[in-house]
Amino acid sequence: MGSDLAPILFILIAGISVYWSMSVLFAQNADAKALSWASGNAPEKSKSQLIEVSRTLVHQFTLQHALKIKNKAYRKSVEHKLLTAGLSGELNVDEFIGLQILWGVMFPIVLLLLNFALSLGFPPLLLAIATPIGGLTLPHLHANTNRKRRQISVLADMPFFIDLLSLAMEAGKDFQGAVQHIVEKARGTGSVLADELGTVLRDISLGSSRADALRSMSRRLDIGEVNSFVNVVVDADATGASISKVLKDQSVQIRLERFVRAEKMGAQASQLILLPLMLFILPAVFIMVFAPVALSFMYGGQQ
Repeated sequence: MGSDLAPILFILIAGISVYWSMSVLFAQNADAKALSWASGNAPEKSKSQLIEVSRTLVHQFTLQHALKIKNKAYRKSVEHKLLTAGLSGELNVDEFIGLQILWGVMFPIVLLLLNFALSLGFPPLLLAIATPIGGLTLPHLHANTNRKRRQISVLADMPFFIDLLSLAMEAGKDFQGAVQHIVEKARGTGSVLADELGTVLRDISLGSSRADALRSMSRRLDIGEVNSFVNVVVDADATGASISKVLKDQSVQIRLERFVRAEKMGAQASQLILLPLMLFILPAVFIMVFAPVALSFMYGGQQ
Protein backbone atom coordinates (compact mmCIF):
# COMPACT_ATOMS: atom_id res chain seq x y z
CA MET A 1 0.00 0.00 0.00
CA GLY A 2 2.81 2.35 0.92
CA SER A 3 4.65 1.57 -2.32
CA ASP A 4 1.49 2.40 -4.31
CA LEU A 5 1.18 5.82 -2.62
CA ALA A 6 4.82 6.76 -3.28
CA PRO A 7 4.39 7.75 -6.99
CA ILE A 8 1.24 9.73 -6.17
CA LEU A 9 3.02 11.53 -3.34
CA PHE A 10 5.96 12.30 -5.61
CA ILE A 11 3.69 13.73 -8.32
CA LEU A 12 1.89 15.85 -5.71
CA ILE A 13 5.15 17.26 -4.37
CA ALA A 14 6.49 17.87 -7.89
CA GLY A 15 3.27 19.63 -8.86
CA ILE A 16 3.42 21.90 -5.80
CA SER A 17 7.07 22.69 -6.58
CA VAL A 18 6.34 23.51 -10.21
CA TYR A 19 3.37 25.68 -9.20
CA TRP A 20 5.45 27.56 -6.64
CA SER A 21 8.31 28.08 -9.14
CA MET A 22 5.96 29.39 -11.82
CA SER A 23 4.24 31.67 -9.33
CA VAL A 24 7.59 33.17 -8.39
CA LEU A 25 8.55 33.64 -12.02
CA PHE A 26 5.22 35.22 -12.87
CA ALA A 27 5.55 37.57 -9.91
CA GLN A 28 9.04 38.59 -11.02
CA ASN A 29 7.82 39.36 -14.53
CA ALA A 30 4.75 41.28 -13.38
CA ASP A 31 6.72 44.48 -12.78
CA ALA A 32 8.03 44.29 -16.38
CA LYS A 33 4.48 43.89 -17.68
CA ALA A 34 5.01 40.20 -18.30
CA LEU A 35 7.65 40.80 -20.98
CA SER A 36 5.87 42.44 -23.88
CA TRP A 37 6.30 40.95 -27.33
CA ALA A 38 9.90 41.05 -28.43
CA SER A 39 8.88 42.48 -31.80
CA GLY A 40 6.97 45.33 -30.17
CA ASN A 41 3.66 44.18 -31.59
CA ALA A 42 1.62 41.01 -31.32
CA PRO A 43 2.87 38.64 -34.05
CA GLU A 44 0.85 36.89 -36.71
CA LYS A 45 -0.74 33.62 -35.70
CA SER A 46 1.53 30.73 -36.56
CA LYS A 47 0.30 27.82 -38.64
CA SER A 48 2.09 25.51 -36.20
CA GLN A 49 -0.02 24.74 -33.14
CA LEU A 50 3.10 23.78 -31.21
CA ILE A 51 4.54 27.29 -31.69
CA GLU A 52 1.25 28.90 -30.67
CA VAL A 53 1.12 26.82 -27.49
CA SER A 54 4.79 27.51 -26.71
CA ARG A 55 4.74 31.23 -27.48
CA THR A 56 3.34 32.33 -24.11
CA LEU A 57 5.78 30.08 -22.25
CA VAL A 58 8.63 31.57 -24.25
CA HIS A 59 7.67 35.12 -23.32
CA GLN A 60 7.24 34.24 -19.68
CA PHE A 61 10.24 31.99 -19.04
CA THR A 62 12.90 31.86 -21.76
CA LEU A 63 12.80 35.16 -23.64
CA GLN A 64 14.87 36.98 -21.02
CA HIS A 65 17.58 34.32 -21.46
CA ALA A 66 17.39 34.55 -25.26
CA LEU A 67 18.05 38.29 -25.05
CA LYS A 68 21.39 37.53 -23.36
CA ILE A 69 22.67 35.64 -26.42
CA LYS A 70 24.61 38.32 -28.32
CA ASN A 71 26.35 36.26 -31.02
CA LYS A 72 25.88 38.52 -34.05
CA ALA A 73 26.72 35.86 -36.64
CA TYR A 74 24.19 33.41 -35.23
CA ARG A 75 21.52 36.09 -34.86
CA LYS A 76 22.07 37.19 -38.46
CA SER A 77 21.80 33.62 -39.72
CA VAL A 78 18.56 33.11 -37.77
CA GLU A 79 17.17 36.39 -39.12
CA HIS A 80 17.97 35.34 -42.69
CA LYS A 81 16.42 31.92 -42.12
CA LEU A 82 13.20 33.43 -40.77
CA LEU A 83 13.06 35.91 -43.65
CA THR A 84 13.51 33.30 -46.40
CA ALA A 85 11.11 30.88 -44.67
CA GLY A 86 8.36 33.50 -44.56
CA LEU A 87 8.25 33.38 -40.76
CA SER A 88 9.43 36.91 -39.99
CA GLY A 89 5.84 37.96 -39.28
CA GLU A 90 5.31 35.07 -36.88
CA LEU A 91 8.64 35.02 -35.05
CA ASN A 92 11.64 37.23 -34.57
CA VAL A 93 15.17 36.27 -33.62
CA ASP A 94 14.62 36.50 -29.85
CA GLU A 95 11.47 34.40 -29.97
CA PHE A 96 13.21 31.81 -32.19
CA ILE A 97 16.07 31.45 -29.71
CA GLY A 98 13.55 31.39 -26.87
CA LEU A 99 11.82 28.44 -28.54
CA GLN A 100 15.15 26.65 -28.75
CA ILE A 101 15.75 27.17 -25.03
CA LEU A 102 12.20 26.10 -24.16
CA TRP A 103 12.18 22.96 -26.28
CA GLY A 104 15.83 22.09 -25.67
CA VAL A 105 15.97 22.63 -21.88
CA MET A 106 12.57 22.80 -20.19
CA PHE A 107 10.77 20.03 -22.07
CA PRO A 108 13.54 17.44 -21.45
CA ILE A 109 13.36 18.22 -17.72
CA VAL A 110 9.58 17.69 -17.74
CA LEU A 111 9.96 14.43 -19.66
CA LEU A 112 12.59 13.18 -17.22
CA LEU A 113 10.31 13.97 -14.27
CA LEU A 114 7.35 12.21 -15.91
CA ASN A 115 9.52 9.26 -16.85
CA PHE A 116 10.64 8.87 -13.23
CA ALA A 117 7.29 9.60 -11.62
CA LEU A 118 5.13 7.44 -13.88
CA SER A 119 7.75 4.72 -14.42
CA LEU A 120 7.44 4.99 -18.20
CA GLY A 121 10.57 2.91 -18.67
CA PHE A 122 12.44 5.15 -21.12
CA PRO A 123 16.24 5.17 -20.64
CA PRO A 124 17.06 8.37 -18.72
CA LEU A 125 20.37 8.77 -20.56
CA LEU A 126 18.58 8.60 -23.92
CA LEU A 127 16.07 11.24 -22.84
CA ALA A 128 18.83 13.44 -21.42
CA ILE A 129 20.76 13.37 -24.71
CA ALA A 130 18.18 12.99 -27.48
CA THR A 131 15.46 15.38 -26.33
CA PRO A 132 17.71 18.44 -25.87
CA ILE A 133 19.25 17.90 -29.31
CA GLY A 134 15.81 17.45 -30.86
CA GLY A 135 14.45 20.51 -29.05
CA LEU A 136 17.33 22.73 -30.17
CA THR A 137 17.06 21.65 -33.81
CA LEU A 138 13.25 21.61 -34.07
CA PRO A 139 12.89 25.38 -34.74
CA HIS A 140 15.53 25.13 -37.47
CA LEU A 141 13.73 22.13 -38.96
CA HIS A 142 10.45 24.08 -38.98
CA ALA A 143 12.11 27.04 -40.74
CA ASN A 144 13.87 24.84 -43.29
CA THR A 145 10.64 23.00 -44.11
CA ASN A 146 8.80 26.28 -44.70
CA ARG A 147 11.63 27.61 -46.84
CA LYS A 148 11.65 24.46 -49.00
CA ARG A 149 7.87 24.63 -49.43
CA ARG A 150 8.10 28.29 -50.51
CA GLN A 151 10.88 27.56 -52.99
CA ILE A 152 8.93 24.72 -54.62
CA SER A 153 5.83 26.90 -54.92
CA VAL A 154 7.73 29.85 -56.40
CA LEU A 155 9.64 27.75 -58.93
CA ALA A 156 6.41 26.07 -60.07
CA ASP A 157 4.52 29.37 -60.53
CA MET A 158 7.27 31.57 -61.88
CA PRO A 159 7.21 30.74 -65.65
CA PHE A 160 3.42 31.08 -65.75
CA PHE A 161 3.46 34.38 -63.86
CA ILE A 162 6.17 35.84 -66.11
CA ASP A 163 4.18 34.89 -69.19
CA LEU A 164 1.13 36.63 -67.73
CA LEU A 165 3.22 39.73 -66.97
CA SER A 166 4.50 39.83 -70.53
CA LEU A 167 1.01 39.40 -72.04
CA ALA A 168 -0.48 42.06 -69.75
CA MET A 169 2.24 44.54 -70.68
CA GLU A 170 1.80 43.82 -74.38
CA ALA A 171 -1.92 44.51 -73.90
CA GLY A 172 -1.10 48.03 -72.79
CA LYS A 173 -0.57 47.85 -69.02
CA ASP A 174 2.55 49.16 -67.33
CA PHE A 175 4.63 46.91 -65.10
CA GLN A 176 2.90 47.89 -61.88
CA GLY A 177 -0.56 47.50 -63.45
CA ALA A 178 0.38 44.07 -64.83
CA VAL A 179 1.57 42.92 -61.40
CA GLN A 180 -1.62 44.26 -59.81
CA HIS A 181 -3.73 42.31 -62.33
CA ILE A 182 -1.88 39.05 -61.60
CA VAL A 183 -2.08 39.52 -57.82
CA GLU A 184 -5.85 40.07 -58.03
CA LYS A 185 -6.34 36.97 -60.18
CA ALA A 186 -4.19 34.82 -57.87
CA ARG A 187 -5.76 36.09 -54.64
CA GLY A 188 -6.91 33.25 -52.39
CA THR A 189 -4.94 30.54 -54.20
CA GLY A 190 -2.17 30.42 -51.59
CA SER A 191 0.51 31.24 -54.15
CA VAL A 192 3.72 32.35 -52.45
CA LEU A 193 4.87 34.30 -55.50
CA ALA A 194 1.54 36.15 -55.71
CA ASP A 195 1.83 37.11 -52.04
CA GLU A 196 5.38 38.37 -52.56
CA LEU A 197 4.33 40.42 -55.60
CA GLY A 198 1.53 41.88 -53.49
CA THR A 199 4.16 42.89 -50.95
CA VAL A 200 6.13 44.55 -53.78
CA LEU A 201 3.07 46.60 -54.72
CA ARG A 202 2.54 47.58 -51.09
CA ASP A 203 6.17 48.68 -50.76
CA ILE A 204 5.87 50.78 -53.91
CA SER A 205 2.67 52.40 -52.65
CA LEU A 206 4.49 53.27 -49.41
CA GLY A 207 7.19 55.15 -51.28
CA SER A 208 9.83 52.59 -52.22
CA SER A 209 11.18 52.60 -55.75
CA ARG A 210 10.38 49.69 -58.04
CA ALA A 211 14.00 48.50 -57.95
CA ASP A 212 14.18 48.56 -54.14
CA ALA A 213 10.85 46.76 -53.78
CA LEU A 214 11.93 44.03 -56.20
CA ARG A 215 15.31 43.63 -54.51
CA SER A 216 13.54 43.26 -51.15
CA MET A 217 11.46 40.45 -52.65
CA SER A 218 14.65 38.86 -53.93
CA ARG A 219 16.15 38.93 -50.42
CA ARG A 220 12.99 37.45 -48.89
CA LEU A 221 12.92 34.51 -51.30
CA ASP A 222 16.68 34.00 -51.89
CA ILE A 223 16.13 31.85 -55.01
CA GLY A 224 18.49 32.00 -57.96
CA GLU A 225 15.71 32.24 -60.56
CA VAL A 226 14.04 35.10 -58.67
CA ASN A 227 17.35 36.94 -58.30
CA SER A 228 17.92 36.61 -62.05
CA PHE A 229 14.39 37.84 -62.80
CA VAL A 230 14.77 40.86 -60.53
CA ASN A 231 18.16 41.79 -61.99
CA VAL A 232 16.82 41.55 -65.54
CA VAL A 233 13.76 43.72 -64.80
CA VAL A 234 15.80 46.32 -62.89
CA ASP A 235 18.40 46.51 -65.67
CA ALA A 236 15.73 46.77 -68.36
CA ASP A 237 13.99 49.50 -66.40
CA ALA A 238 17.24 51.41 -65.98
CA THR A 239 18.30 51.14 -69.63
CA GLY A 240 14.86 51.74 -71.12
CA ALA A 241 14.65 48.34 -72.82
CA SER A 242 11.31 46.65 -73.52
CA ILE A 243 10.38 44.84 -70.31
CA SER A 244 7.82 42.61 -72.07
CA LYS A 245 10.49 41.30 -74.46
CA VAL A 246 12.88 40.77 -71.58
CA LEU A 247 10.19 38.89 -69.65
CA LYS A 248 9.57 36.55 -72.59
CA ASP A 249 13.25 35.70 -72.78
CA GLN A 250 13.35 35.24 -69.02
CA SER A 251 10.39 32.84 -69.12
CA VAL A 252 12.11 30.70 -71.76
CA GLN A 253 15.30 30.68 -69.70
CA ILE A 254 13.47 29.64 -66.49
CA ARG A 255 11.67 26.80 -68.27
CA LEU A 256 14.98 25.59 -69.70
CA GLU A 257 16.60 25.68 -66.25
CA ARG A 258 13.66 23.77 -64.78
CA PHE A 259 13.99 21.13 -67.49
CA VAL A 260 17.73 20.78 -66.84
CA ARG A 261 17.07 20.55 -63.09
CA ALA A 262 14.49 17.79 -63.66
CA GLU A 263 16.97 15.86 -65.82
CA LYS A 264 19.61 16.17 -63.11
CA MET A 265 17.22 14.93 -60.42
CA GLY A 266 16.24 12.00 -62.65
CA ALA A 267 19.90 11.06 -63.11
CA GLN A 268 20.47 11.25 -59.36
CA ALA A 269 17.40 9.07 -58.71
CA SER A 270 18.74 6.33 -61.01
CA GLN A 271 21.96 6.30 -58.98
CA LEU A 272 20.25 6.36 -55.60
CA ILE A 273 18.06 3.38 -56.49
CA LEU A 274 21.19 1.22 -56.85
CA LEU A 275 21.63 1.04 -53.06
CA PRO A 276 18.26 -0.58 -52.19
CA LEU A 277 18.59 -2.70 -55.34
CA MET A 278 21.90 -4.16 -54.18
CA LEU A 279 20.91 -4.50 -50.52
CA PHE A 280 17.38 -5.89 -50.77
CA ILE A 281 16.31 -6.94 -54.26
CA LEU A 282 19.39 -8.73 -55.65
CA PRO A 283 19.95 -10.89 -52.52
CA ALA A 284 16.31 -12.02 -52.64
CA VAL A 285 16.65 -12.88 -56.35
CA PHE A 286 19.85 -14.84 -55.70
CA ILE A 287 18.19 -16.78 -52.90
CA MET A 288 15.19 -17.70 -55.04
CA VAL A 289 17.32 -18.72 -58.03
CA PHE A 290 20.29 -20.46 -56.45
CA ALA A 291 18.79 -21.88 -53.24
CA PRO A 292 17.07 -24.83 -55.02
CA VAL A 293 20.29 -25.57 -56.91
CA ALA A 294 22.34 -25.51 -53.70
CA LEU A 295 19.84 -27.73 -51.90
CA SER A 296 19.85 -30.22 -54.75
CA PHE A 297 23.64 -30.44 -54.60
CA MET A 298 23.60 -30.84 -50.82
CA TYR A 299 20.77 -33.34 -50.45
CA GLY A 300 20.15 -34.64 -53.96
CA GLY A 301 22.02 -37.90 -53.39
CA GLN A 302 20.24 -38.73 -50.13
CA GLN A 303 17.13 -40.94 -50.12
